[in-house]
Amino acid sequence: MQVELLSNSINIKKYLKELGVDSGGIKILASKAALHIVYIRELHVGGANILKQDALSIGADLAVPRGTVVAKISHVDCMLIATTKQLQLLSKKELAQPFGLKELAKKLQDILKVKKTSRVEVMGILNANDDSFFSDSRIKERDAIKAIEKMAEEGADIIDIGGVSSAPNTIYVGAKEELRRVKPIFDMIKKEKLYEKVKFSIDSYEPSVVSYALESGFKIVNDITGLANDEVCKLCSAYNATALIMHMQKDPFTMQQSPEYKNVLGDIYSFFEQRVAKAESFGVKDMVLDVGIGFGKTLEHNLMLIKHQEHFLTLKKPLLVGASRKSMIDKISPSLPKERLSGTLVLHLEAAKNGASIIRVHDVKEHVQALRVQKALEDI
Repeated sequence: MQVELLSNSINIKKYLKELGVDSGGIKILASKAALHIVYIRELHVGGANILKQDALSIGADLAVPRGTVVAKISHVDCMLIATTKQLQLLSKKELAQPFGLKELAKKLQDILKVKKTSRVEVMGILNANDDSFFSDSRIKERDAIKAIEKMAEEGADIIDIGGVSSAPNTIYVGAKEELRRVKPIFDMIKKEKLYEKVKFSIDSYEPSVVSYALESGFKIVNDITGLANDEVCKLCSAYNATALIMHMQKDPFTMQQSPEYKNVLGDIYSFFEQRVAKAESFGVKDMVLDVGIGFGKTLEHNLMLIKHQEHFLTLKKPLLVGASRKSMIDKISPSLPKERLSGTLVLHLEAAKNGASIIRVHDVKEHVQALRVQKALEDI
Protein backbone atom coordinates (compact mmCIF):
# COMPACT_ATOMS: atom_id res chain seq x y z
CA MET A 1 0.00 0.00 0.00
CA GLN A 2 1.14 3.54 -0.82
CA VAL A 3 -0.26 6.74 0.69
CA GLU A 4 0.08 10.08 -1.12
CA LEU A 5 -0.68 13.49 0.39
CA LEU A 6 -2.16 15.60 -2.42
CA SER A 7 -2.29 19.37 -2.73
CA ASN A 8 -5.65 20.84 -1.73
CA SER A 9 -5.56 22.91 -4.92
CA ILE A 10 -5.78 19.92 -7.27
CA ASN A 11 -8.40 19.61 -9.99
CA ILE A 12 -10.52 17.38 -7.77
CA LYS A 13 -13.09 16.50 -10.45
CA LYS A 14 -10.31 15.26 -12.74
CA TYR A 15 -8.91 12.99 -10.01
CA LEU A 16 -12.34 11.62 -9.09
CA LYS A 17 -13.11 10.87 -12.73
CA GLU A 18 -9.79 9.05 -13.17
CA LEU A 19 -10.56 7.13 -9.98
CA GLY A 20 -13.73 5.80 -11.61
CA VAL A 21 -16.28 7.62 -9.44
CA ASP A 22 -19.71 7.93 -11.12
CA SER A 23 -20.81 11.37 -12.33
CA GLY A 24 -23.28 11.94 -9.49
CA GLY A 25 -20.66 11.04 -6.92
CA ILE A 26 -18.12 13.39 -8.49
CA LYS A 27 -20.43 16.37 -7.94
CA ILE A 28 -21.16 15.43 -4.32
CA LEU A 29 -17.56 14.67 -3.39
CA ALA A 30 -16.20 17.80 -5.10
CA SER A 31 -18.54 19.94 -2.98
CA LYS A 32 -17.03 18.35 0.14
CA ALA A 33 -13.45 19.06 -0.96
CA ALA A 34 -13.74 22.83 -1.40
CA LEU A 35 -13.30 24.84 1.79
CA HIS A 36 -14.71 28.36 2.24
CA ILE A 37 -13.79 30.90 4.90
CA VAL A 38 -16.46 33.59 5.24
CA TYR A 39 -15.84 36.61 7.47
CA ILE A 40 -19.13 38.02 8.81
CA ARG A 41 -19.15 41.51 10.34
CA GLU A 42 -21.63 42.94 12.85
CA LEU A 43 -23.87 39.86 13.16
CA HIS A 44 -26.45 40.02 15.96
CA VAL A 45 -25.15 37.97 18.89
CA GLY A 46 -28.35 35.90 18.88
CA GLY A 47 -27.77 35.08 15.23
CA ALA A 48 -24.14 34.20 15.94
CA ASN A 49 -25.16 31.68 18.61
CA ILE A 50 -27.78 30.08 16.34
CA LEU A 51 -25.36 29.94 13.41
CA LYS A 52 -22.66 28.41 15.63
CA GLN A 53 -24.95 25.54 16.63
CA ASP A 54 -26.28 25.02 13.11
CA ALA A 55 -22.73 24.97 11.72
CA LEU A 56 -21.54 22.44 14.31
CA SER A 57 -24.55 20.22 13.61
CA ILE A 58 -23.41 19.66 10.02
CA GLY A 59 -19.67 19.46 10.66
CA ALA A 60 -18.81 23.09 9.89
CA ASP A 61 -17.78 25.67 12.49
CA LEU A 62 -18.12 29.34 13.38
CA ALA A 63 -15.31 31.19 15.13
CA VAL A 64 -16.76 33.77 17.53
CA PRO A 65 -15.26 36.16 20.13
CA ARG A 66 -15.09 35.16 23.77
CA GLY A 67 -18.33 36.11 25.55
CA THR A 68 -20.61 35.50 22.56
CA VAL A 69 -22.46 32.62 24.23
CA VAL A 70 -23.53 34.89 27.12
CA ALA A 71 -24.36 37.78 24.78
CA LYS A 72 -21.70 40.03 26.29
CA ILE A 73 -22.16 42.51 23.40
CA SER A 74 -25.06 42.97 20.98
CA HIS A 75 -23.21 42.40 17.69
CA VAL A 76 -20.07 40.43 16.88
CA ASP A 77 -17.72 39.66 14.02
CA CYS A 78 -17.32 35.97 13.28
CA MET A 79 -15.72 33.59 10.80
CA LEU A 80 -17.58 30.71 9.16
CA ILE A 81 -15.47 27.73 8.07
CA ALA A 82 -17.37 25.34 5.81
CA THR A 83 -17.15 23.18 2.70
CA THR A 84 -19.28 23.94 -0.34
CA LYS A 85 -21.69 21.19 0.72
CA GLN A 86 -21.99 22.64 4.22
CA LEU A 87 -22.56 26.16 2.85
CA GLN A 88 -25.36 24.79 0.70
CA LEU A 89 -27.03 23.30 3.77
CA LEU A 90 -26.58 26.45 5.88
CA SER A 91 -27.83 28.75 3.11
CA LYS A 92 -31.14 26.86 3.22
CA LYS A 93 -31.31 26.31 6.97
CA GLU A 94 -30.73 29.95 7.95
CA LEU A 95 -33.55 31.24 5.71
CA ALA A 96 -35.98 30.42 8.52
CA GLN A 97 -33.90 31.97 11.31
CA PRO A 98 -34.13 35.47 12.91
CA PHE A 99 -31.42 38.02 13.86
CA GLY A 100 -30.30 38.76 10.30
CA LEU A 101 -29.64 35.14 9.39
CA LYS A 102 -32.14 35.22 6.52
CA GLU A 103 -30.11 38.00 4.90
CA LEU A 104 -26.92 36.06 5.58
CA ALA A 105 -28.42 32.97 3.95
CA LYS A 106 -28.99 34.93 0.74
CA LYS A 107 -25.40 36.16 0.79
CA LEU A 108 -24.17 32.59 1.24
CA GLN A 109 -26.22 31.61 -1.81
CA ASP A 110 -24.50 34.39 -3.79
CA ILE A 111 -21.12 33.03 -2.70
CA LEU A 112 -22.09 29.56 -3.90
CA LYS A 113 -22.92 30.95 -7.36
CA VAL A 114 -19.45 32.46 -7.79
CA LYS A 115 -17.44 31.03 -10.68
CA LYS A 116 -13.87 31.98 -11.51
CA THR A 117 -12.89 32.56 -15.12
CA SER A 118 -11.26 29.68 -16.98
CA ARG A 119 -8.99 32.02 -18.96
CA VAL A 120 -7.30 35.23 -17.85
CA GLU A 121 -6.92 38.02 -20.42
CA VAL A 122 -3.79 40.15 -20.69
CA MET A 123 -4.12 43.92 -21.14
CA GLY A 124 -0.93 45.57 -22.40
CA ILE A 125 -0.09 49.16 -21.38
CA LEU A 126 1.06 51.87 -23.80
CA ASN A 127 1.47 55.53 -22.85
CA ALA A 128 1.57 58.50 -25.22
CA ASN A 129 3.08 60.73 -22.53
CA ASP A 130 6.64 61.34 -21.35
CA ASP A 131 5.95 61.23 -17.62
CA SER A 132 4.70 57.66 -17.21
CA PHE A 133 6.47 56.11 -14.19
CA PHE A 134 7.78 53.19 -16.31
CA SER A 135 9.72 54.56 -19.28
CA ASP A 136 9.47 51.38 -21.39
CA SER A 137 5.69 51.86 -21.71
CA ARG A 138 6.10 55.27 -23.39
CA ILE A 139 5.60 55.42 -27.14
CA LYS A 140 6.06 58.09 -29.79
CA GLU A 141 3.64 58.55 -32.67
CA ARG A 142 6.12 57.11 -35.17
CA ASP A 143 6.55 53.92 -33.12
CA ALA A 144 2.91 53.36 -32.19
CA ILE A 145 1.92 50.81 -34.83
CA LYS A 146 5.08 48.78 -34.27
CA ALA A 147 4.49 48.74 -30.49
CA ILE A 148 0.84 47.75 -30.92
CA GLU A 149 1.63 44.94 -33.36
CA LYS A 150 4.40 43.65 -31.08
CA MET A 151 2.02 43.43 -28.11
CA ALA A 152 -0.63 41.72 -30.23
CA GLU A 153 1.92 39.17 -31.48
CA GLU A 154 3.07 38.50 -27.91
CA GLY A 155 -0.48 37.55 -26.96
CA ALA A 156 -2.17 40.69 -25.63
CA ASP A 157 -5.95 40.40 -25.68
CA ILE A 158 -6.41 44.12 -25.00
CA ILE A 159 -4.15 47.16 -25.40
CA ASP A 160 -4.78 50.08 -23.04
CA ILE A 161 -3.60 53.47 -24.33
CA GLY A 162 -3.44 56.67 -22.31
CA GLY A 163 -2.09 60.19 -22.75
CA VAL A 164 -1.56 61.33 -19.17
CA SER A 165 0.05 59.89 -16.06
CA SER A 166 -2.09 58.99 -13.05
CA ALA A 167 0.85 58.24 -10.75
CA PRO A 168 0.75 59.77 -7.24
CA ASN A 169 1.34 63.55 -7.07
CA THR A 170 0.69 63.95 -10.80
CA ILE A 171 -0.83 67.25 -11.93
CA TYR A 172 -3.32 66.85 -14.78
CA VAL A 173 -2.39 68.66 -18.01
CA GLY A 174 -5.97 69.14 -19.24
CA ALA A 175 -8.24 67.49 -21.81
CA LYS A 176 -6.94 69.54 -24.74
CA GLU A 177 -3.32 68.46 -24.21
CA GLU A 178 -4.37 64.88 -23.48
CA LEU A 179 -6.26 64.66 -26.77
CA ARG A 180 -3.36 66.26 -28.67
CA ARG A 181 -1.06 63.49 -27.44
CA VAL A 182 -3.27 60.52 -28.33
CA LYS A 183 -5.12 61.77 -31.44
CA PRO A 184 -2.44 60.84 -34.02
CA ILE A 185 -2.17 57.32 -32.57
CA PHE A 186 -5.93 56.86 -32.58
CA ASP A 187 -6.07 58.07 -36.19
CA MET A 188 -3.51 55.43 -37.20
CA ILE A 189 -5.41 52.70 -35.36
CA LYS A 190 -8.57 53.64 -37.24
CA LYS A 191 -6.82 53.99 -40.61
CA GLU A 192 -5.01 50.65 -40.32
CA LYS A 193 -8.06 48.94 -38.75
CA LEU A 194 -5.87 47.62 -35.97
CA TYR A 195 -9.01 47.18 -33.83
CA GLU A 196 -9.71 44.10 -35.96
CA LYS A 197 -6.53 42.45 -34.60
CA VAL A 198 -6.86 43.30 -30.90
CA LYS A 199 -9.28 45.05 -28.54
CA PHE A 200 -8.38 48.62 -27.55
CA SER A 201 -9.03 50.39 -24.27
CA ILE A 202 -8.82 54.14 -23.68
CA ASP A 203 -7.27 55.10 -20.34
CA SER A 204 -9.10 58.38 -19.74
CA TYR A 205 -11.96 60.00 -17.86
CA GLU A 206 -12.26 63.03 -20.16
CA PRO A 207 -15.41 62.85 -22.36
CA SER A 208 -13.71 64.48 -25.37
CA VAL A 209 -10.85 61.95 -25.31
CA VAL A 210 -13.17 59.00 -24.64
CA SER A 211 -15.44 60.06 -27.50
CA TYR A 212 -12.55 60.30 -29.97
CA ALA A 213 -11.26 56.88 -28.92
CA LEU A 214 -14.65 55.23 -29.34
CA GLU A 215 -14.99 56.82 -32.79
CA SER A 216 -11.59 55.29 -33.60
CA GLY A 217 -12.68 51.73 -32.85
CA PHE A 218 -11.93 51.43 -29.13
CA LYS A 219 -14.27 49.11 -27.20
CA ILE A 220 -13.28 49.66 -23.56
CA VAL A 221 -13.25 52.80 -21.41
CA ASN A 222 -10.75 52.55 -18.55
CA ASP A 223 -11.95 55.28 -16.17
CA ILE A 224 -9.84 55.73 -13.02
CA THR A 225 -12.59 57.90 -11.50
CA GLY A 226 -15.03 54.99 -11.71
CA LEU A 227 -17.57 56.75 -13.98
CA ALA A 228 -17.79 59.87 -11.83
CA ASN A 229 -18.67 61.90 -14.95
CA ASP A 230 -22.17 61.32 -16.31
CA GLU A 231 -20.97 62.16 -19.83
CA VAL A 232 -18.62 59.18 -19.80
CA CYS A 233 -21.54 56.96 -18.75
CA LYS A 234 -23.55 58.29 -21.68
CA LEU A 235 -20.71 57.59 -24.11
CA CYS A 236 -20.27 54.01 -22.86
CA SER A 237 -23.97 53.44 -23.35
CA ALA A 238 -24.17 55.10 -26.78
CA TYR A 239 -21.21 53.12 -28.17
CA ASN A 240 -22.06 49.91 -26.29
CA ALA A 241 -18.56 50.07 -24.81
CA THR A 242 -17.33 48.14 -21.80
CA ALA A 243 -16.91 50.41 -18.78
CA LEU A 244 -13.87 49.62 -16.66
CA ILE A 245 -14.80 51.01 -13.24
CA MET A 246 -11.80 51.65 -10.99
CA HIS A 247 -11.81 52.60 -7.33
CA MET A 248 -9.65 55.51 -6.23
CA GLN A 249 -9.63 57.32 -2.90
CA LYS A 250 -9.38 61.13 -3.42
CA ASP A 251 -7.50 62.10 -6.65
CA PRO A 252 -4.08 61.28 -8.18
CA PHE A 253 -2.42 64.26 -6.48
CA THR A 254 -3.73 63.47 -2.97
CA MET A 255 -4.61 59.76 -3.07
CA GLN A 256 -1.51 58.54 -1.22
CA GLN A 257 -1.79 61.04 1.61
CA SER A 258 -2.67 58.76 4.55
CA PRO A 259 -5.24 56.49 2.83
CA GLU A 260 -7.68 55.09 5.38
CA TYR A 261 -10.70 52.77 5.33
CA LYS A 262 -13.12 51.47 7.92
CA ASN A 263 -12.92 48.12 6.13
CA VAL A 264 -11.10 48.16 2.81
CA LEU A 265 -12.93 45.14 1.34
CA GLY A 266 -16.37 46.32 2.47
CA ASP A 267 -15.82 49.98 1.56
CA ILE A 268 -14.69 49.20 -1.98
CA TYR A 269 -17.48 46.64 -2.42
CA SER A 270 -20.03 49.33 -1.50
CA PHE A 271 -18.39 51.75 -3.96
CA PHE A 272 -18.71 49.18 -6.76
CA GLU A 273 -22.37 48.53 -5.90
CA GLN A 274 -23.11 52.26 -6.23
CA ARG A 275 -21.17 52.74 -9.47
CA VAL A 276 -22.57 49.61 -11.11
CA ALA A 277 -26.08 50.84 -10.29
CA LYS A 278 -25.21 54.25 -11.77
CA ALA A 279 -23.82 52.69 -14.96
CA GLU A 280 -26.90 50.50 -15.36
CA SER A 281 -29.15 53.55 -14.94
CA PHE A 282 -27.44 55.04 -18.03
CA GLY A 283 -27.88 51.82 -19.99
CA VAL A 284 -24.29 50.57 -19.74
CA LYS A 285 -24.40 46.80 -20.21
CA ASP A 286 -20.82 45.57 -19.90
CA MET A 287 -18.62 46.43 -16.93
CA VAL A 288 -15.28 45.36 -15.47
CA LEU A 289 -14.28 46.21 -11.90
CA ASP A 290 -10.80 47.30 -10.82
CA VAL A 291 -9.96 47.73 -7.11
CA GLY A 292 -7.31 50.30 -8.05
CA ILE A 293 -4.03 48.95 -6.72
CA GLY A 294 -1.94 51.91 -5.53
CA PHE A 295 -4.75 54.44 -5.93
CA GLY A 296 -5.30 55.59 -2.36
CA LYS A 297 -4.11 52.41 -0.64
CA THR A 298 -1.37 51.40 1.75
CA LEU A 299 0.79 48.35 1.10
CA GLU A 300 -1.46 46.30 3.38
CA HIS A 301 -4.59 47.48 1.54
CA ASN A 302 -3.04 46.49 -1.80
CA LEU A 303 -2.04 43.04 -0.56
CA MET A 304 -5.48 42.47 0.97
CA LEU A 305 -7.21 43.41 -2.28
CA ILE A 306 -5.04 41.07 -4.35
CA LYS A 307 -5.40 38.24 -1.84
CA HIS A 308 -9.18 38.59 -1.58
CA GLN A 309 -10.26 39.22 -5.19
CA GLU A 310 -12.82 36.45 -4.72
CA HIS A 311 -14.78 38.73 -2.37
CA PHE A 312 -15.79 40.92 -5.33
CA LEU A 313 -16.94 38.06 -7.56
CA THR A 314 -20.40 38.14 -5.96
CA LEU A 315 -20.91 41.42 -7.87
CA LYS A 316 -21.08 39.18 -10.98
CA LYS A 317 -18.66 41.30 -13.03
CA PRO A 318 -15.21 40.48 -14.43
CA LEU A 319 -12.36 41.76 -12.27
CA LEU A 320 -9.17 43.50 -13.39
CA VAL A 321 -5.96 43.89 -11.41
CA GLY A 322 -3.10 46.19 -12.38
CA ALA A 323 -0.07 46.04 -10.09
CA SER A 324 2.51 46.13 -12.86
CA ARG A 325 5.87 47.43 -11.58
CA LYS A 326 4.12 49.59 -8.96
CA SER A 327 5.75 51.00 -5.84
CA MET A 328 4.12 48.42 -3.56
CA ILE A 329 6.82 46.04 -4.81
CA ASP A 330 9.50 48.54 -3.83
CA LYS A 331 8.04 48.66 -0.31
CA ILE A 332 8.47 44.89 0.00
CA SER A 333 11.77 44.60 -1.86
CA PRO A 334 13.52 47.93 -2.60
CA SER A 335 13.80 48.29 -6.37
CA LEU A 336 13.41 50.64 -9.33
CA PRO A 337 10.44 50.20 -11.73
CA LYS A 338 12.70 48.47 -14.28
CA GLU A 339 13.64 45.89 -11.63
CA ARG A 340 10.12 44.88 -10.57
CA LEU A 341 9.08 42.29 -13.16
CA SER A 342 9.44 39.29 -10.83
CA GLY A 343 7.40 40.93 -8.08
CA THR A 344 4.79 41.93 -10.65
CA LEU A 345 4.42 38.35 -11.88
CA VAL A 346 3.91 37.03 -8.34
CA LEU A 347 1.20 39.61 -7.59
CA HIS A 348 -0.60 39.07 -10.88
CA LEU A 349 -0.54 35.27 -10.69
CA GLU A 350 -1.96 35.51 -7.17
CA ALA A 351 -4.69 37.86 -8.40
CA ALA A 352 -5.56 35.51 -11.26
CA LYS A 353 -5.70 32.53 -8.89
CA ASN A 354 -8.05 34.49 -6.64
CA GLY A 355 -10.53 35.49 -9.33
CA ALA A 356 -9.15 38.28 -11.54
CA SER A 357 -10.21 37.94 -15.19
CA ILE A 358 -7.91 40.59 -16.68
CA ILE A 359 -4.34 41.51 -15.77
CA ARG A 360 -3.06 44.96 -16.82
CA VAL A 361 0.65 44.69 -17.60
CA HIS A 362 3.72 46.36 -19.07
CA ASP A 363 5.30 43.00 -19.99
CA VAL A 364 2.92 41.05 -22.21
CA LYS A 365 5.14 38.17 -23.34
CA GLU A 366 6.25 37.27 -19.82
CA HIS A 367 2.71 37.36 -18.44
CA VAL A 368 1.28 35.23 -21.24
CA GLN A 369 3.90 32.58 -20.52
CA ALA A 370 3.42 32.75 -16.74
CA LEU A 371 -0.37 32.45 -17.02
CA ARG A 372 -0.06 29.43 -19.32
CA VAL A 373 2.20 27.68 -16.83
CA GLN A 374 -0.16 28.53 -13.98
CA LYS A 375 -3.11 27.14 -15.97
CA ALA A 376 -1.21 23.91 -16.61
CA LEU A 377 -0.61 23.53 -12.87
CA GLU A 378 -4.27 24.19 -12.08
CA ASP A 379 -5.39 21.55 -14.57
CA ILE A 380 -3.27 18.80 -12.98
